[in-house]
Amino acid sequence: MSLKKIMSNYADYNLWVNQQFVNWLSPKSDELLYAEVPSSFSNIMKTLDHIWSTEAYWFSVISQTPMIEKESFEDLSKEEIFAGLLNSSTKLKHLINSITEEDLVQEVKITNPWFECELPIADYLIQVINHGTYHRGQIVTMGRNVGITDASNTDYNFYNVVKQK
Repeated sequence: MSLKKIMSNYADYNLWVNQQFVNWLSPKSDELLYAEVPSSFSNIMKTLDHIWSTEAYWFSVISQTPMIEKESFEDLSKEEIFAGLLNSSTKLKHLINSITEEDLVQEVKITNPWFECELPIADYLIQVINHGTYHRGQIVTMGRNVGITDASNTDYNFYNVVKQK
């Protein structure tokens, strides 16, 4: 299996898993989604907004384009956060599906206030999706803490098995 196929599948998974979360959380009340819970971010919606913001950052790195600033969390409805996250994941999927294997191994230098590195684009894609996975795990735990216990299986392997059917 080629790196291109693996990375395309991983980007497809990222969109699928974020869609699963939006489908799961959309019918939940604002009271539950904005309930204060001790975590990296103080509520589920702030965590989703962070996933979206981070995807936007890594999209700019991978596409080597300037980052488009988005509205601040306080100015967005939950529907806008859901739509923004799915739009971001769709853009990332289309970008990864459109680039070549040679593009995926191209190294891109990053210099920002937190770190400096020069890694292949494929590594940055793994970073952004793993980052989302980390925070989605937090969201499941946050949900349990406020009484939302019906999260579905969103493991990468589960995605691959479901996709085969």
